[in-house]
Amino acid sequence: MNIQSQFKKCSLAKALLFLLPFMLPASVLKAQTITKKQKYVVIGYVGGYRGVADMSMVNPEKLTHINYAFVNVRNNRAWLTHERTDTTNFRNLVLLKKRNPALKVLISIGGWTWSGNFSDAVLTDTSRQAFAASAVAIIKKYNLDGIDIDWEYPAIPGNTGNVYRPEDKENYTLMFKALRHDLDILENQTGKKLLLTTAVGGFKRFIDHTEMGKAQQYLDYINLMTYDYFQDSLGIAVHHTNLYASKQYKTENYADKAVSDFIAAGVPASKLVLGVAFYGRSSIVLDAAQNGLGMKKGEQMRVGGYTRIKDSLINQKGFKYYRDRNAEAPYLFNATTKQFISYDDEWSIKAKCKYLVKHHLAGVMFWEYADDKKEYLLNEIDASLKTR
Repeated sequence: MNIQSQFKKCSLAKALLFLLPFMLPASVLKAQTITKKQKYVVIGYVGGYRGVADMSMVNPEKLTHINYAFVNVRNNRAWLTHERTDTTNFRNLVLLKKRNPALKVLISIGGWTWSGNFSDAVLTDTSRQAFAASAVAIIKKYNLDGIDIDWEYPAIPGNTGNVYRPEDKENYTLMFKALRHDLDILENQTGKKLLLTTAVGGFKRFIDHTEMGKAQQYLDYINLMTYDYFQDSLGIAVHHTNLYASKQYKTENYADKAVSDFIAAGVPASKLVLGVAFYGRSSIVLDAAQNGLGMKKGEQMRVGGYTRIKDSLINQKGFKYYRDRNAEAPYLFNATTKQFISYDDEWSIKAKCKYLVKHHLAGVMFWEYADDKKEYLLNEIDASLKTR
């Protein structure tokens, strides 16, 4: 090697040494970007409507949010119907933050049973302001993190006797505006981030009777109740929480359709939370063809939560396990008794988690915690989303 070559080699080495400190941060930053994982929300509804709830069953390390169900609506106010036991439940929920300081605890107002007075409560500016003030007062008093609205349903019938009117469509949006206004005031006073979310019907009719594109601007998350689809069926046994349409019957509603419809209505995918069911729906069918799926149904039956289904019914007591791979939905059928059961299991939960990651949704929500105390489904959610 001649002197000129040696000089060039030495100069190149010095140049690289000089540039190394400037190149390293960029490469480290790139590595951090590559390895940074998406944080998905896992929202669990915990019921307090039966009285003091057993909070020892709740695993806060596997949740990001708890929605406490439910707070009533009475005299145009958010109302603690069972204040004594609600107070105990709030205290015990807040204590869970010792195990997960990032956990958020929200009150959920309404639900299927207590949505009857929403329409009156948000009918005027005065009533909306009073309702918003009362709801925010509850979370301030009990040191909670936000408000979830579960109005079933604006402008259309829900439970028997519920008040509903065409004006609900606009008032639904104005309700969130009023709530967000009061939450912002409390945020400024406390320096604490406060959340506003809602649970919504996972079907097109809900969208048609609301202004979700406008309402979403006030909301942190929109929890899709992509379950209980049996209510809109044509008197046949159907999947109650299917991800896709089945080819074995004419499918009216399914989760993928709900996601597409809400996005088309102006809701960002990043605010949508996919709902899953921790419980089953069951009925007796009149024909054993297709293992009951799509057959005319008669009596509806209570089947309970997934822990019971998994431990006591799957391939037991005459029930046989089936998968509708088009719908990504499992079901059980007893050919002797003609009992059909629809539910979510680990297989369908895994598919739903994969779906929400693919479609850039915010995360997953489930009703309700007590239905799967052994956490079979929550463990699958945790495993599926933490590995992403």
